Amino acid sequence: MLATVIQFPGSNADFDAYHALAHVVGVRTEYVFHKESSLPAHTDLVVLPGGFSYGDYLRCGAVARFANVMAAVRAHADRGGLVLGICNGFQILTEAGMLPGALTRNAGLRFECRDVSVRVEVDGAFTEQLRGRTLRLPIAHAEGRYHADAATLERLERERLVAFRYVDAGDGEAANPNGSLHDIAGLYGGPKRNVLGLMPHPERAAEPILGSADGRLLFQSAVRAALAR
Repeated sequence: MLATVIQFPGSNADFDAYHALAHVVGVRTEYVFHKESSLPAHTDLVVLPGGFSYGDYLRCGAVARFANVMAAVRAHADRGGLVLGICNGFQILTEAGMLPGALTRNAGLRFECRDVSVRVEVDGAFTEQLRGRTLRLPIAHAEGRYHADAATLERLERERLVAFRYVDAGDGEAANPNGSLHDIAGLYGGPKRNVLGLMPHPERAAEPILGSADGRLLFQSAVRAALAR
């Protein structure tokens, strides 16, 4: 299996994603710069990492959607290849139209950086056998409030494309840290639920030394899904 981590100007979680895949999960992993027009041959998983691509000018992800590499990422997803957008990567996927809706300013108008609890809502390439589980993952964003019109929200619920919701873990913290509609923390898309965007950072919770290893479960699920294709 081959995982490819895309590097944009301003990415800051690209190494974290590489480490989680290459050194924690143990799969072959490569970097690809945003100016490239193709992915490495036999790529199974593409990761759009967290950070501040292009300085978040205009809107988060608004410039990155036009990067040369995004045409190859879209083609990979259309073929059923796995794509994971984390935080800024989720924002890029919505700006590129690969996932519906938008990520907007947090309801509290401040940067949120802490652990949150999310419940896995459906099975999919990144959540196989995890439905119903509550995971502890960190967030670090100022524009993580998921927003979509009523018709889109109804479709997401009807088609069971909501992958994660913020939930109360009973620790006194507000369950929803940013005001996302329907408490949405992550979404599936693509022809086979092969595209996932989520605001929390699984790569920063992939080892016990980080305070939680729950994020590793998503990467392990992706490996199983890739090997089964």
